[in-house]
Amino acid sequence: MERVPVISKEGKPLMPTKSSRARKWIKDGKAVGKFNDLNQFYVQLAVEPSDSKIQLISIGIDPGKLFSGIGVQSSSYSLWTGHLELPFKTVKKRMEDRRMMRRARRGRRINRNLPFELRAHREKRFNNRKQGKLPPSIRANRQLELRVIKELCKVFPITDIYFEYVKVDVDLTSGRKKARSGKGFSPVMVGQKWMLEQLRQLANVHTRYGWQTSNLRQHLGLEKSKDKAKQSKESHANDGLTLACFQFLDYKSFQTVNSQGHHWVGSVAITSCPFAVIKRPPFSRRQLHLMLPSQGGLRRKYGGTTTDFDLIKGDLVDSPKGIGYVSGQTKKQISVSDANWKRLGQIAFSKVTLIRRSTGLIVSY
Repeated sequence: MERVPVISKEGKPLMPTKSSRARKWIKDGKAVGKFNDLNQFYVQLAVEPSDSKIQLISIGIDPGKLFSGIGVQSSSYSLWTGHLELPFKTVKKRMEDRRMMRRARRGRRINRNLPFELRAHREKRFNNRKQGKLPPSIRANRQLELRVIKELCKVFPITDIYFEYVKVDVDLTSGRKKARSGKGFSPVMVGQKWMLEQLRQLANVHTRYGWQTSNLRQHLGLEKSKDKAKQSKESHANDGLTLACFQFLDYKSFQTVNSQGHHWVGSVAITSCPFAVIKRPPFSRRQLHLMLPSQGGLRRKYGGTTTDFDLIKGDLVDSPKGIGYVSGQTKKQISVSDANWKRLGQIAFSKVTLIRRSTGLIVSY
């Protein structure tokens, strides 16, 4: 049975409850049903709780380059799982385009027929050669994971966070000749230190390696899909749930008169729970400079989040074509798309009803 998150009148997260009990609270006026930015239903009490004691609840994070998995687990129930589609490729492509456009502007501005000392070179405004900078694509990945974790911490009393620590030598796994150990790094490894520092501000943080996650996943009987892009629990969410189970299970050695070895100590129950697919809205930011200049020097409108109507891109709306997200506009119509950003139709503004303002996330269950 799925559990419903509960928070107090002051917004403090309490232990989740049964859905039947939550419905009764709402009917009796003891609680109010709400939705958070993850489109997750929870209840906020309107009265003082009978008990504010909490049990151990942990979050497991399986970080990746293109996809990540997150799971929330207590000793008796699985509470939530999520599959995150990370913006790595999108941010990387935009950074490459920005660099190309910047170099093109410099090429048009600087007269290279003049001696070097007479050219219109601009001196650097600040020291941008500092080491240890986190690449924008990696930062965007970790920030999306952190955003989801913070939303979960608002409705669940999280006590511990388990993070899968990646330690991969890309040179040795690339198959190149004369590969040297320690010279290559996986993009997943970059930003781990920054991420762990951010997570320590929320709860106690523990790290586990991939082989440890694999051993526990097999012990729990959870499946693993080879298709990492598949929007299912088996692709990444089960790994996140497995990491969360380290709070309640430990791999210890044993020795008897006739045998010795290792076994799992502790108990945890894997139950059905909500599964969400989360990603950023794929709309473009407003472009001040187009890749190709238009005739007459007039720049057409491209990108941005605003529309000519009382809606912005990413707003959740109800339309005759179904519930979807605002993805664009024409002169008289609003474009509505589904969670996969496939257009449902172009609909007149008068026939569209706003459900919720944009949260910067696209969530589907």
